[in-house]
Amino acid sequence: MRVGAFELTLERVPSTSPARVGLSAVLAVVLALAAASFLFWTPEAGPWAAYRIAFGYAFANPSGLVATLHRAVYLVLCTLAFLVPLRGGLWNIGLPGQVYAGALAAFAVAFWAGARAPEPAASAGVWLWVMPFAGAAAGALAGGFAGLLRARLSVNEILVTMMLNSVLFWVVSDFIKEGGAFMSATAEGESFTLPEGFRPPLPLGLPPSALLAVAAAAGVDFVFSRAAPGYRVRAFGLNPQAARYAGIDPVRVSLGVFAVGGALAGLAGYHYFAAVPGLYKIPTNYGYYGDLSFYGIICALIARGSAVGSIPMALLFAGLSVGGRFAQGALRLPFGVDYAVLGLLMTTFVLSHLVDRYRLRWQPAGAARTPTRTEGAA
Repeated sequence: MRVGAFELTLERVPSTSPARVGLSAVLAVVLALAAASFLFWTPEAGPWAAYRIAFGYAFANPSGLVATLHRAVYLVLCTLAFLVPLRGGLWNIGLPGQVYAGALAAFAVAFWAGARAPEPAASAGVWLWVMPFAGAAAGALAGGFAGLLRARLSVNEILVTMMLNSVLFWVVSDFIKEGGAFMSATAEGESFTLPEGFRPPLPLGLPPSALLAVAAAAGVDFVFSRAAPGYRVRAFGLNPQAARYAGIDPVRVSLGVFAVGGALAGLAGYHYFAAVPGLYKIPTNYGYYGDLSFYGIICALIARGSAVGSIPMALLFAGLSVGGRFAQGALRLPFGVDYAVLGLLMTTFVLSHLVDRYRLRWQPAGAARTPTRTEGAA
């Protein structure tokens, strides 16, 4: 754009420093909170009081902090479930369905072990530890099915996973509604509550699945940066035709990444429904938690594909969702304010990606543009 004797041009930045990325992320958070401040404006309190209540509950209140950490673990597992197939150039939009499959499998193990009996066993024994593995296996089966169709029949994985979300949603409904195998004895539309013996230990207030989530994030980054299987998946994602020519089996890649992603989402389903205090059941609003899994996609994209880098993103989203819902009730704000804040946050993070990749240059019109390092090498 030319203004008088000067010209304003938009140039692509050849490389981005970690400091620039970190600064743009901080500015994205500040901009989102500033833009959302009008949503919290009430006659009784301004936005500062609302944010103080939201962040204070999410990160300073003992009960709120535990809820935030549990939700962050769930989002980290969902993020990894999307990120692993993404490295292979595939989109796993079936996170809710895989979460439901994992929850159903975990509760099926508890059901077979007698958790719904009138007098359940005092201890589940080995069945307690079979539950998370069953959840992961069921999620892997749901994800692997989509990967197999993609590899063998070239069926679009987005369509398959979206349809599986709907199918598994209604399968859960069939199991917990009146007459369903997992129906609660006291309420229709939710599952039975896990007895004390079927609940995992909570060292420091978090179940073992929290440690698994952190270890899985570190493992994913290690595999894709240092290990041969990760290199093959990345090569396939960058250029499937060249990868086939190099001997990389597309069926193995598609099936593998979707099975691993599904297993992580299935573990997320076990975590939230069978390991979070105050829940220990599939509640009536289980669809809300399925929709919540989609934030894992946003966390993965914001973190630029870094599994470990997605952890603080998941913690931020979890804190805003938990604290925002609490502030909404405390200040009697309209329903959906927390969703609006998260939406604004996603928008500003997308804009921060553009800031990282492009810059504005103000120079005299007709002046020779200095070539970038990449263009000079060409």
